[in-house]
Amino acid sequence: MAEMCNFVVTVGVICNNIIIFAQNKYKFVYSKEYKSHLRIKMKLLQSKLAKYTAPQEAKALGIYPYFRAISSEQDSEVIINGKKVLMFGSNCYSGLVNDPRIKEAAIEATRKYGTGCAGSPFLNGTLDLHKQLEARIAEYIGKEDVMIYSTGFGVNLGVVSTLTGREDYILWDEQDHASIIEGHRLAFSQRLKYKHNDMESLEKQLQKCAPDKVKLIVTDGVFSMEGDVANLPKIVELAKKYDATVMVDEAHGIGVFGRGGRGTCDHFGVTKDVDLIMGTFSKSFASLGGFIATDKEITNFLRHHSRSYIFTASITPAATAAALKAMDLMEEESWRQDHLWEMTNYALEGFRNMGCEIGHTSTPIIPLYIRDNNLTFAITAELFEEGIFVNPVVSPAVAPTDTLIRFSLMATHTREQVTTALEKIQKVFRAHNLI
Repeated sequence: MAEMCNFVVTVGVICNNIIIFAQNKYKFVYSKEYKSHLRIKMKLLQSKLAKYTAPQEAKALGIYPYFRAISSEQDSEVIINGKKVLMFGSNCYSGLVNDPRIKEAAIEATRKYGTGCAGSPFLNGTLDLHKQLEARIAEYIGKEDVMIYSTGFGVNLGVVSTLTGREDYILWDEQDHASIIEGHRLAFSQRLKYKHNDMESLEKQLQKCAPDKVKLIVTDGVFSMEGDVANLPKIVELAKKYDATVMVDEAHGIGVFGRGGRGTCDHFGVTKDVDLIMGTFSKSFASLGGFIATDKEITNFLRHHSRSYIFTASITPAATAAALKAMDLMEEESWRQDHLWEMTNYALEGFRNMGCEIGHTSTPIIPLYIRDNNLTFAITAELFEEGIFVNPVVSPAVAPTDTLIRFSLMATHTREQVTTALEKIQKVFRAHNLI
């Protein structure tokens, strides 16, 4: 049957294999029959990948937290498996994702233009609606020109991988988003990592660069997992000192910081000094897609060289119209940003008073550190049973000792909903001696 283990406490069965549990630790053990199946029936690739059993192990423990299907609109409350839960895992900080005015704008665009563009913007996929959105974002952000990509990931992938050459440099924060990391992996440039938000480390890396070569500093404005904010004033200061170019990912800053939700660059008054500002439509703009805002010299080059732009179909008419309408509403309805900050400060105070470890966040992204992979999964599952949806962040996204629950707020959360979440989290955390 199966290979034995000397610490068996409980045994579960998955597809005639055995998973062994002992004091929250487990080992997945293949049966001889399954091992034979791997050797005989599978090709080398499938045989290699079949050894990845982490999802099966988490499912067997009843703590697998991913791909939970929502059967309602995305809002501060959602329905999963017929159960209403409070949503504290959304990235729509503006709370506009279920706004009827945005839905209507998307419907009208679909009626006029159809459901898709059937091509990339480089060829047959550019609509006048796309050009309208680009012009509107350029005005909103305060840059000369804008390019729209199909996803936010595609923006960072296509921009960071394209701008610099073999003798140039890309300097990146160690906590940058995965899309930035994938972008510089594709670049032929020299890549220099600096310690998270550590300006002394950044300067040391800048000093390694040849003075006459391009130096591109890429950072998140708001870091997506831990919610802290980049030291943009100092980054800009160092960029001027060392003649470097700055790119800021505003995915989690737009809708939160700045005038009318323009982001961290606007908040710090450095928009003119930041060369490239990236943003997504899938968060506060309640849609799908992304953009890069910069000068025309850069967009001219990117339009003809950025592969994730040239070889990807354009965003749909519905997504384009939704982003346009969301931008208008964010500027017109300043109460959204005000209420978001009111709820953010209320939640931050509640977690601090509770004794939770929340790091250096000062934003609607609040990390609740657990510092154990399995316990993070278990607490996520327990909170779901209590009616609270939150997101687990575990290795390899973070170090195993830095795992956390990511709690995020929207402008449509009520004080009552936040209070309920705080009470439920306090109950579960106390049960695990975390507070």
